[in-house]
Amino acid sequence: MSGKRKVYITTMRMLMWLSVGITCALTLFLIGYVLWKGLPNISWELLSTKPSYLLEKVGILPDILNTVYIVLATLVIVLPLGVGAAIYLTEYAKNKRIVGLIEYAAETLSGIPSIIYGLVGMLIFQQFFGMKTSLICGALTLVIMNLPTVMRTTQESLKTVPQSYREGAFGLGAGKWRVIRTVVLPSCVDGVITGCILSVGRILGESAALLFTAGFAHAVNGMLEGLGSAGATLTVALYVYAKEQGEFGVAFAIAAILMILTVLINLVAEWSAKYFQERRNV
Repeated sequence: MSGKRKVYITTMRMLMWLSVGITCALTLFLIGYVLWKGLPNISWELLSTKPSYLLEKVGILPDILNTVYIVLATLVIVLPLGVGAAIYLTEYAKNKRIVGLIEYAAETLSGIPSIIYGLVGMLIFQQFFGMKTSLICGALTLVIMNLPTVMRTTQESLKTVPQSYREGAFGLGAGKWRVIRTVVLPSCVDGVITGCILSVGRILGESAALLFTAGFAHAVNGMLEGLGSAGATLTVALYVYAKEQGEFGVAFAIAAILMILTVLINLVAEWSAKYFQERRNV
């Protein structure tokens, strides 16, 4: 190996390690700074009460409940649609040109800024359909946002199943849907579940789209009543407390909670993928 080649390889290796070091340092600094500023402000009173402007008391219980409601409502709608669309496009659709066009459209939709989804959700669900500002309006907007992600993730998981599995099941006399239900889906369930769990992370971290559709209210309601009324999720509440009210201690507390939830979601996704992969290999 020539001297120039050795210098080139050494330089590229150093640049690679420098990039890795900078990336890790920035990530650790961001996580550490948010937790350092936010954890001291987290208390049981903050988590278990609602805000009272007369008593000058701050609580994020309504925001926690609204976040749970909107996550559940979004998943109940987006999972059947996304997984069903992926199964049809991968297993049933015959026209590959249309399938490719739909896949290209889904990838394009995945890259659209979320604030545009919020504007479209406000125009369609609130003005065209006459729905008021509410959590269900925000959930429907998040369904449109996450549908391409769930669909494409499920599609890629379905494509990893060897064709020989399907042919073997067909050879035993199984029908199309039975093959999909008993052979194809169990073989790729790890990828499907991982994609669904990661979509929860995107729902938790969304704020721009919900500013237009879900509102800013901080009222404690039951699930059905809450979905039909306006409400702030944790991310929207973070914006309100930091930008509108200047309560940076509460904002950092919410940021720390969201940071912890994001880490937990990623760990659960990784654990689920490994669990189902090991179970499939048994």
